[in-house]
Formats: sequence, C-alpha cells, structure tokens
Amino acid sequence: MVKEDEKFPCDLIFLSSSRGDGTCFVTTTSLDGESSHKTYYAVQDTKAFHNEQEIDALHATIECEQPQPDLYKFVGRINVYHDRNEPIARPLGSENLLLRGATLKNTEKIFGVAIYTGMETKMALNYQSKSQKRSAVEKSMNVFLVVYLCILVSKALINTVLKYAWQSEPFRDEPWYNQKTEPEKKRNVFLQAFTDFLAFMVLFNYIIPVSMYVTVEMQKFLGSYFIAWDEEMFDEDTGEGPLVNTSDLNEELGQIEYVFTDKTGTLTENNMEFVECCIEGHVYVPHVICNGQILHDCTGIDMIDSSPGSSGKEREELFFRALCLCHTVQVKDDDSVDGLKKNQMSKRSCIYISSSPDEVALVEGIQRLGYTYLRLKDNYMEILNRENNIEKFELLEVFSFDSVRRRMSVIVKSSTGDIFLFCKGADSSIFPRVKEGKIEQVRSRVERNAVEGLRTLCVAYKKLTAEEYSKVQKLLQSAKLALQDREKKLAEVYEKIERDFILLGATAVEDRLQEKAADTIEALQKAGIKVWVLTGDKMETAAATCYACKLFRRNTQILELTTKKIEEQSLHDVLFDLNKTVIRQNGSLTRDTFSGLSTDTQDYGLIIDGAALSLIMKPRQDGSSGNYREIFLNICRNCSAVLCCRMAPLQKAQIVKLIKLSKEHPITLAIGDGANDVSMILEAHVGIGIIGKEGRQAARNSDYAIPKFKHLKKMLLVHGHFYYIRISELVQYFFYKNVCFIFPQFLYQFFCGFSQQTLYDTAYLTLYNISFTSLPILLYSLMEQHVSPDTLKREPSLYRDVAKNALLRWRAFIYWTFLGVFDALVFFFGAYLLLDNTVVTSNGQMFGTWTFGTVVFTVLVFTVTFKLALDTHYWTWINHFMIWGSLVFYIVFSLLWGGIIWPFLNYQRMYYVFMQMLSSGPAWLGIILLITVSLLPDVLKKVLCRQLWPTATERIQKSMRHKTAQNALTNCDGPLLEGNLSPSEP
Repeated sequence: MVKEDEKFPCDLIFLSSSRGDGTCFVTTTSLDGESSHKTYYAVQDTKAFHNEQEIDALHATIECEQPQPDLYKFVGRINVYHDRNEPIARPLGSENLLLRGATLKNTEKIFGVAIYTGMETKMALNYQSKSQKRSAVEKSMNVFLVVYLCILVSKALINTVLKYAWQSEPFRDEPWYNQKTEPEKKRNVFLQAFTDFLAFMVLFNYIIPVSMYVTVEMQKFLGSYFIAWDEEMFDEDTGEGPLVNTSDLNEELGQIEYVFTDKTGTLTENNMEFVECCIEGHVYVPHVICNGQILHDCTGIDMIDSSPGSSGKEREELFFRALCLCHTVQVKDDDSVDGLKKNQMSKRSCIYISSSPDEVALVEGIQRLGYTYLRLKDNYMEILNRENNIEKFELLEVFSFDSVRRRMSVIVKSSTGDIFLFCKGADSSIFPRVKEGKIEQVRSRVERNAVEGLRTLCVAYKKLTAEEYSKVQKLLQSAKLALQDREKKLAEVYEKIERDFILLGATAVEDRLQEKAADTIEALQKAGIKVWVLTGDKMETAAATCYACKLFRRNTQILELTTKKIEEQSLHDVLFDLNKTVIRQNGSLTRDTFSGLSTDTQDYGLIIDGAALSLIMKPRQDGSSGNYREIFLNICRNCSAVLCCRMAPLQKAQIVKLIKLSKEHPITLAIGDGANDVSMILEAHVGIGIIGKEGRQAARNSDYAIPKFKHLKKMLLVHGHFYYIRISELVQYFFYKNVCFIFPQFLYQFFCGFSQQTLYDTAYLTLYNISFTSLPILLYSLMEQHVSPDTLKREPSLYRDVAKNALLRWRAFIYWTFLGVFDALVFFFGAYLLLDNTVVTSNGQMFGTWTFGTVVFTVLVFTVTFKLALDTHYWTWINHFMIWGSLVFYIVFSLLWGGIIWPFLNYQRMYYVFMQMLSSGPAWLGIILLITVSLLPDVLKKVLCRQLWPTATERIQKSMRHKTAQNALTNCDGPLLEGNLSPSEP
C-alpha cells in the first residue's frame, strides 16, 4: 500500500485505489522531469478491492516481460481466479505500471503488487550512462600526446646510445675519480642499457604535460558556469535558465558545422491556437464569445445549414463528438488550479491538461464553437452540446496514437445504443482509409492551410454493428494478451479495423514561430553552419515554416526528393537528375561543405520525406547500399538548407548519423524539445534540449539545455567561440612551455657525459607546472576575450575563423613546437656563452653548475609567462594579479629556498645560489637579453601576419582599436576639438 505523496518503492502493477473509478494520479519528475499529473488505471477485475482484507483474498498470477529500461513500454498479463473456475485473463500495459521513484498525488492510497525490484526496476536500468562524447580538441590533444610520447622515447633512446658511444673510450668509461666496482663490471650490458634507458625516460618525462589534463578539466568545469550564469539566456516567461549537463563538450560548441533542429516546439512556440475546422467543405472560424452567444467569422464562406433534420447537421454533430471523444485531454478537477477556485470556473471555462498542446487547442476551439468536453468518469465521457444538453458516451476501446500509424481512434457507445469508431490523424494517414465524404473539398482546404503553415488534422468515423464490434473485441483481446510481439500484433489489428471510413472534416491549429528564430537561423548560416529542419509534419506546413524562419529564401530554388516524385520517376532517376542540376549550376567544383550562404552560386533548398529517406537508406538488390547514399550526400553538400519532413524519431537519428559519418566527418549539433527528438540528440556530437512544453525528456538526455531556440545564437557564436579559442591556446601553450622546459635538459646531457645529471633543482622540476606557470594559463583559459561578445554576435562570420579545428591543426602545432625548441636553444646556449669562464661574483668566485641551471630556469619562467601576456587581449585585475604574481612568487620562493639551510634536506646545493646570481650584473644583463631574443620571433611573426595576412578576427580587432581611439578623441575636452587640428591632419 502506498499513500499520497509517497514514492513507489518498486515497480508495481496497479490493483486498486481509494478513488471510485480505479484511477490514480502520479508525477514522474524524478524519472523524466515531467511535473504534470499523469493518470494510471487499475486492473478492471481488482479495482473494487479497497482494503487489505479484500486484497488478501485475491488469487491471481501475473506474467510479464523481462525487465526493460524503456519507461513507457510494458507488456504483461494478469490471470484472476474466481473460486475454482477458469481464470480471467486481462492485458497489462504501461498505463497499469507504477514506476519506482514516481510519486502518488491527489489519491489517498493505492494497492499494488511488486513485479520488478532493486536493480531490475526501470529506473535502476536507466542508470546506465550514455555513450561518452569526446570533443575534437580532446582528440587532437591525444594525438599530440602520442607525438610527444614518441619524442620522449626518441630522446631517451638517443641519449642511451650516445652514452655507450661516449663510454666506448676506456678513459671516459672509468675516470680516476669514478672507477667501477667489481659488481658493476660484472653486470649484464643489455640490462644496464635498459636501466639507463629508463633513467633517461624519467629524466625527460616532464615533456609529457600530465598537468595539462588536470588544468583542462578545471577549465571545462569552471567555464561551464559561464553558460549557466548568462542572464541574457534566462527566460523570464518560464523562469528557466540554461542547463549544463556535461562540461566535456564546451569547446565543441565553437566547431559546429551542421545544426539539425526539430520544428514544433523548437522553431515554433508549441503554443497551439485553434484557427478553423472544415466540415463537409464548409469552414467554421471561432471569433468571439459574447454574453454566452457563440459568434462566428466565416471568412466569406457559407456555413452549413443548421436546420434540424438536415444531413449536414448530422455530420456536424458527429464531427464535434469525434473531436470531443477522440483525445487524451483531461479536465482538471482539483480544488484549486494555480489559485483558480472551482466555483470560479463556469461550465464553458474548464481547465484542460494533456501531454499534447494540439489536443488542448482543439478541445478549447470546439468549446468556443459551442461544445464542451466535461470529464471521463467510470468509463463514461460527457459532452455539453450547444443546446446545453449533456450527452453521455461509454468508452469501449482506445487505439492510442503512435508515430508510425499517425492517428488515434476510439470506439464509443452512445446512450441510444449506437456504436461508433471515431478516428483522427494526419491527412496522409486518414485519406487513404476513407471511402466516402467530401474528400476533394476537405483535401483542398487541408492543402491550403498547410501552405499557410497551419497544423492540420483529419477526422473520420464509421458505424459498427454489435456483431462487428464483437469481432473487433475478440481480435483486440487476443492481441492485447500476447506476451510476444504485442505491439506488432496490435498494429495489425488496428490496420484491419481502421479502414472504410466516412470523412467528416479537418481542423487547423496555428503554432507561431518563436521570437527571433529567423534571426538565429540567419546568423547561423552567416557563420557557415548548415541548418537542417527534421520534422514529422507534412511537407507544405514544414515548408511554410522554413520560409517564415528564413531557412529558405525567395531566391532559393527548391529541390524535391519526395514519394510523389519517386512515383513519377524511379528513385535512381530522381537522384541523378537532382545531382546533375546542382553540379551543372555550381560547376565541377563542389560547394565548400562549410559554407552556409553563397553569393556566387545558386542557392538550393532540398525537401525530402521519410519514405524517400527509407528507400535511400535501404540496401539495394545488388547489395551495394552506399551508392545512393553518396549521391544523396553530394546533393545535400550543394544545398544551403535541407528540410526533412514526415520523419519518424529513428529516421531523425539516421539522418544525423549519415552526415556525421560522411567522409568530411563534420561536427553536428541536434536540438529539439520532445521525446521524439531524444534519439537524434544522443546521436549528434552535441545535443541540446529545449526546456519546453513537451516535458523534459529532451533536456534530460541532452548535453546542454536552453529555454528558447534564440539562445542557440549566443551559445554557439559567443560561448562556443570563446571556449574553443581559450582551450586551444591552453593546449598549445602547455606543449610549448614543456618543450621550453625539458629541451635544455636534453642538451645538457651532451655536456655531462650523458650521466643523467639534472640541469634544474628538484624543487624547480616539481613546481614548474604546479605553481610557477599553471595559474596564469588557467585564468587566461577562463577569461580571454579576443573580441567583445557583442562583436561576435554582430559579426557571425568570425565563427569561420576557427572552423575545422583551425587552431589545433598540424601547422599550428608544429609552429608552437618549433617555437619551444628555438626558445630552449636560446635559453641554454645563450646562458652557456654568457657564463662560460667569464662571469664571476663580487668575491671572485665563478658561477657553478647549479647557478647555470638557475639562470636557464629563470629565463624560462619569465619567457613563457611574457609569451602568455603577449597573447592576452582581455586584461582584468585578475589577469594582472596572476601573471605578475606568479613571477613574484617564483622570485620569493627562490630567495627563500636558497637563503635558508633546510634541516630536513640531506643536501643544500641551492644554498645562496639565487642570491649569488642576482648579485652579478652580467647575469642580470644576460637574463634580460635572452628573454628579449626568445620573444622576438613570435612578436615579428604576429606583426607581419597581422599586416600582410590578417584574419577576419584581426581585422575586426584593428577596426575596434581605431574606433576606440576615435571615440576617445571625440570625448576629449582639450583644445583639439576647438579647431587646433585641421581636417587634413591625422
């Protein structure tokens, strides 16, 4: 027994509740994030058991499928034994299963029987983690790491070989001050060589930037808060802000090449409003309700004759009954709903709740036309008609909606004993199944509404005799009791029953375009990102939305790859004709796959439907499935935008996977708001969920979640751009500074007989990456802004500057590596030449080995820190504090480390070394000179490249500096504004 507001401890079959109709209300927030109350139904044969004694007397067995992670599917059967008679078998579905973790609401108590417990519950099975997504930056890092690992092994191998070549001379192998002992002479040469190889590996291992991975993880984790804290991405209407479900893909947001977006609820508001209904070719448009009277605006079309006894009146009544009966909307009957008391609700102002906004809009629309759906109670549905008469219908069967059938049906019995099957669904699903009615008139109206971007739905019915319903009941019962392939068998039964309809009419609801959706798509296209719309809507509706949001433009030539085209020609001919069209217009060169809009070539827009995609993806009879896919991909490459309509959820994922695995391997992003978008969100490199009105399944399964589609613009063009710039610099800088750090150690071995002697003190080796150089680059990677956020939003083309992982390509990597090698050569040989037998201290002593290493290390720390300062464009007090503070810390530490005799150390080799170095004028001069020489090539390269081959970002930076200087001059209060500077003077 579970009481109100308690969580279900395991997965339960719902037997009975304190409510007389055998229902209960449940919230599944902890499972899928949906806070709305969902209705579950008790088993019909046990719903009358209301206490423990009655439940204890129940004898029944339950058969069900093995534990499955799908929260919304369940197949089972209960056999209830009455006395010693044969058991009564009843089907069990997801509507009878109460899931562990869900909470009981608005119901005093329920009774249930446990079927899945512990780790077999659906919630526990969903603990399995999603597939790990890795960014392009992370992949580049790993490749570069392999290169540096090879360099490390090569260094150790070279030094090992050279050591034994050096010691091949007897006088070098055993000098008088270091002669070998007898055990050393008897050691195996190969074992000794291997030991030396490992010693060199340990000596040079600092070239592998292990600390880089720690810093990168910190940068990603801390950087992800900048999205969550962004006030511009907070939606006041919903009170929601962006969510970051993973920080591993921050930089991937700056590398997107394809955006796959859902339409309804993503590009549109998913806030449906009833526009009209068409009955027998006549259009009804609700306009206003005044003093209880329903007024209609008929838009110039004659309304049907409503005089009693007319055939039109009968069809009209059937149409509205069908819409009132064939849906999943419930009337909210709580004592209060958002502060609205029951006594404040008139009979024509009910509050409806449903998982589908379309259905709520339809029910509210027909209420405005004079019909009110009241409630479902004890399996009876009540309708208040225009004459204020309440009609009762017994609900016999419900054929639930699914994305394959694209329709829903109910079988009801009227108070007069007539049995009707009402069906509503997509026009493509209804029209092939109707045999009479004003088919052409309704079809014409449906097509007109679709072109205007309205969502259309067709309604049909047929009357069943008692014998026909009895046959239907047997077929359904047999399919529902099946434990194997129940869904397939039910689909076959539905296909047999849902045919030979009489068409009643169609409805149209409007789903408005989201605010700034068109502006966002236009900005993404200017940034070089291709936008594809994947929707389940019909072609005309989806195309109208695409024109409204500027995915298609007036000069865009639309290419169709649809079932209708394939029926006229073969798939082979259609594909090759389209391929010839795009190739002929754009020439033999294929359009750059990373160009969004083109001014030089004709812009093409492709429309493809789900059926055509299935044919393309289907293996050919000769076994070669790849040919059609390649042609299809080539057509898509040459199109500026693609619309995929009539898409099933799995097909959306197939499209994303097809592009993701194409030969260019582009970075993909999928964005959607509903459960049907989850598959493509999980398939794409980056998945973004809209925190919308269809629950939170998309947001829960996504990498990032945003309140509105318009926030995608800032997320990619600003946050993504910054993240990529910052982490790219971080990665390249870490490799650079480690080359600078360890290459002098490699060179030093040539001067110490390859004896594995270290150049730097152990404290410096340990603290170089941990303390002296770590915080400045971390702060840089969190705060750097090479241009302002407003500039990035105003100039979307800057996004292309870093496209295709531009800052982590081999060319950039080799430049940074060679820059590190050059600096290391300057550090080592510069210090060697300056200190070689010439520099003495004030007391006449010469500098020794540790002083030489300290000079090299000091030049190293200052050079790599100044290098980062040169690359910094956005200076704050935090940057200043970290960069100059790290240098001050190095000096203070060195003074303390070399100024005190540490009692816990058995060596004091660094005692007074740093102070002795600072007391020498030539050492100061050498350090300043070496730092200048080390930085000079990078400074020259920056200056020359900015002047001769500036990037778009560098041009913007220059113009911004010029504009800032002009503003400063304009705002100056000095004599320059009083005529002392002539217009011709600079």
